[in-house]
Amino acid sequence: MEEQLKNGEFLNEQQRLRVNLQYTAAWLGEKISAFLKPYDITQQQFNVLSILDKQFPEPISTKEIRERMIVSNADTSRLVDRLCSKGLIWKRPCPHDGRLVQVFIAESGQKLLQQVNTHMPQLDAEMDNLSEKELLILNQLLNKMRFRVKSSSPA
Repeated sequence: MEEQLKNGEFLNEQQRLRVNLQYTAAWLGEKISAFLKPYDITQQQFNVLSILDKQFPEPISTKEIRERMIVSNADTSRLVDRLCSKGLIWKRPCPHDGRLVQVFIAESGQKLLQQVNTHMPQLDAEMDNLSEKELLILNQLLNKMRFRVKSSSPA
């Protein structure tokens, strides 16, 4: 893939960037999955735990969890059920709306999250070849690309 990015024929730089971003996202996803494997959680489960930890001590509905997730098309109910079965979170029916479920992080979930976050510099080291300035610029450019304001075309 590296050779294709360097020497491949692309229609334009936008196509090269799209392929490069997809390749980079897959590479980073593999690194994150490998990092989380010893903790027996997936990237999506880690995302749910992080959301619940920020919400603590208040509950949050599965609908709100889905809205805050990095990959929002994940089956939130299934993720919540798996984390419940691991004893990392717990849930109850919402007292105000029986259609909703309130989800809470358990103490064991908070402890696991602390362990993971303690070792997060190991994962961050994958980007050590970028300077602070380059990291800042890359973050700004990625944000600019995602949050671009659509201009209205002239009538």
